[in-house]
Formats: sequence, structure tokens, C-alpha cells
Amino acid sequence: MARELADAIHAGRLPAGSALPSLRDCANQRGLSLNTVTTAYRLLEDQGLIVARPQSGFYVRSVLAEPSASLRRQPSQVQGNAQQQLMASVLQAQGREGHLNLALAIPRGPRFYPQERLAKVTAALLRQQPELLGQYALPPGPLPLREQVARRARHLGMALRADNVVITHGAMEALQLALRATTRPGDTVGIEAPAYFNLYGLLASLGLDALEIPTHPRQGLDLDAVQTLCEGGRLAALVCMPTVHNPLGCTMPVAHKRRLAALAQRHRLPVIEDIVYAELQYTEPTAPTVRAFDAEGWVLVCSGFSKAIAPDFRLGWVDGGRYAEQLRHLKFASTGGESALLCTAVSEFLRNGHYDHHLRSVRRLYEQQVASVRGLIASHFPPGTRATQPEGGFLLWLELPAGIDSLALYQAALAEGIVIMPGQVYSQGARYRHCVRISCGQALGGAYVQGIKTLGALAHALADRATA
Repeated sequence: MARELADAIHAGRLPAGSALPSLRDCANQRGLSLNTVTTAYRLLEDQGLIVARPQSGFYVRSVLAEPSASLRRQPSQVQGNAQQQLMASVLQAQGREGHLNLALAIPRGPRFYPQERLAKVTAALLRQQPELLGQYALPPGPLPLREQVARRARHLGMALRADNVVITHGAMEALQLALRATTRPGDTVGIEAPAYFNLYGLLASLGLDALEIPTHPRQGLDLDAVQTLCEGGRLAALVCMPTVHNPLGCTMPVAHKRRLAALAQRHRLPVIEDIVYAELQYTEPTAPTVRAFDAEGWVLVCSGFSKAIAPDFRLGWVDGGRYAEQLRHLKFASTGGESALLCTAVSEFLRNGHYDHHLRSVRRLYEQQVASVRGLIASHFPPGTRATQPEGGFLLWLELPAGIDSLALYQAALAEGIVIMPGQVYSQGARYRHCVRISCGQALGGAYVQGIKTLGALAHALADRATA
């Protein structure tokens, strides 16, 4: 019931200011218990979608608008390293003790990870197979884990073969190996704009030129621009996150994913698809990946387990399609093997069904958390603030009124003991200077709520200064 009413509010069928039926009337109309209706209304209140007025009832409150267009109109070549220098500053700030970290894309707290169950699985393995501590899991990695990866890939529409999967040291190594297999120094690689910030340093370290491609906050990558670049022979490879994008949270429509797979095949373009958040989609069945529509192996797919299972289990994987054999060789030359204990523990955790149970719980939790934070932002940030409506994960992308510089907001927030991610780290240049990414992956207790209120007050102050 709460989801149905929320959808009606977001679609405008229940406009701001309209009255909802009373609790008793709603229960009678829907044939539900009063407790059920009360709980649904409370969820909508927590999400900031409705407000209770004493002696009057429940009303739809003003809903935070979504960004409506890509801020980048044309592809743009990345020049210099200003983005990397700013990112280094933000990373240093995140290490400060006692600060509220709203920047880090790693959930924090026991509710977000299956810590107890994973600890039991790992402890049992140590008792039963202590010899695991004296082993390497050499490339391509233990077969049981690769089989579990291939099995789970079916939930995302992919028919992967365990023989083609390579276990890596996290998703970042998977991306690195995929780039090394498909490109050579001096090549141009297409990336989204805004893009995952670590891509800039990774591409620079490999001697590759980044070309930013416009990305819509709801539709994803601009495929007309991709097609034009392909026809001009400008791209050696493309890196993208079509399913639960970081930082936008959007998922590319299925028809667009089919088109991207077809473009890759027609132009023999390696597409490196990062699906690290794909299993955190809110809806079921989950949307398929681009790789699901790839018939000739031009789409390489990368992922990892740190976002959903445990950050310290630095395990990822890559299926290289037609580049699978090169990836196996590159992995051995890169970091050798992985931890046999961690690989076996994750494999067992996936095999016995614990992961599916955890995903069902954490998806609902993230959806509620993101909705609640959107409500807080609607209440405390300046008029004109927009925030994405993610389709999975725990990240929010904010577009602030144009006069607010997110770097100035970052510095003001840091002085108050709050760390945020300014939009400038997601692109080269100034297009995202009024944007901010915020993580909703921690307990929304008093400190978090006060942090959002403080951030909103600082944004108001910067807006007032800009118009003075």
C-alpha cells in the first residue's frame, strides 16, 4: 500500500497538498486492518511524502524534484589532473576521526551486512579446513566460487560460463584487467559523465585518454553520442554502469541496453560493464544487464562482493567474453592469486542461500533509507534542490540551486565535522560544481539527521550569499 501511494505521489496523481483518506476510511475502502493502514501511512511519513496535520488528517507534502537532464551536452576529452587532486583531498578528509562521513560509498553498520552469518561460515571453515591458510587461490580462482558467480548471473539475465570467470582483488582490479585486455596506452576510452571518480586515476595510470559522454539522470548513457563516436572510430573501449549507476542511481531502460549491445557488436567495441550495484536493485525480478544481450562476447562484465557482503572481503570477478584467456594471464601477472579462505567462505555463503536472504532484506532497507533521506533533504535544503530517485543501492545525487558551489559547501561542511562528496570529482571541469553525492548507507539516527539539517543550513547560507 505504501509503495502504491508513493508511486502515485511521484507520478503526480496525488499532487502536493492533496488530502489522503482518514485511517479508518482508508481501511474500510481497501478492506485492510487499521494497523496495516497506520503502518503504511507511517512509512510514507518517514519517507517525507506525507505529513500529519493536527485535527485535520494526512496530506501530501511537497516532493523533492528529480534532475531532468544531463548537465553535459557533448562528449568532452579530459584534460589535466585537477579531478584527481580534489579526490585525494576528499579521501584524506574521510580519514578524520569523529567526522560524519556522508561521502563514502561503503555502508556502515551491522544492519547492512550479514556479519554474523558470514563469521560463522568462515569460523567453521577454519576449524574444518585449516589448510586453507597455507594456500593461494591461483587464477582464475576456485571453481566453486566461479560456479556460484555464473549461477547468480542468471538472475541478471546473463548466461556466463564458470570457465570464463576470473576472480579478482575487488571490482577495481576487475576493471583494470578488462581495460588492459582491451586497450593500449594512448587509446581513448569512453566514460559516463558524471562518472565513477576512480576511473580517472585508473585510466591515467594505464596511459589512456578519457572521453566523457553525456549521461541522463534517468535514462543513462547517451547512446546517440556513443553511436556517433563509434562511427568516427574514436573509441577503443567504453566503461559504463548501466544498472544502478554510481553516482546517479539510475538503470538504463532495457531497450537501450539492447541497443548498446548491438552497437558493441556492430562496431567491435569492447564495452566494460560495471555491475557492482546491480544486485541491489529495489524491484524484482531485477533488470537484465547489457551483457544479457551480447551474442559475440564484446561486453566484459565486472563486479565484486564488498558492497553487499563485506568490505574487507576484497573479492571481485570479471567475465571477459572474447577476452577471457587474456584476462587469466593478466590476472596472474597482476596480483597472482587471492585468499583461498575468503574465496571458499564467500562460495559457501552463496551456495547455502544466505546471500539471497540477505539481499531481500537489505534491498528493502536501502529503499526505505534513500526515501527517508530524500524527505529530509526536501525539508531542510534550499528551494530548487533536486535529488535523483535511485532504482537501487544507497547513493543520492543532488543538484543544488545554481548559485551554490559544492566545493564551498564541502569546505563549510568539513569545518562542521561533516564529509560530503562534491560533484567536481565526478567530471573534469565545472559542470557539476553545484552537485553533491550523499551516502544513505548508515543508521539514520540523531547524528545523521542533524548532519543533514546542518548541511541544509549551510546550503541555505551559500544560496543567500550568492543572491546578496
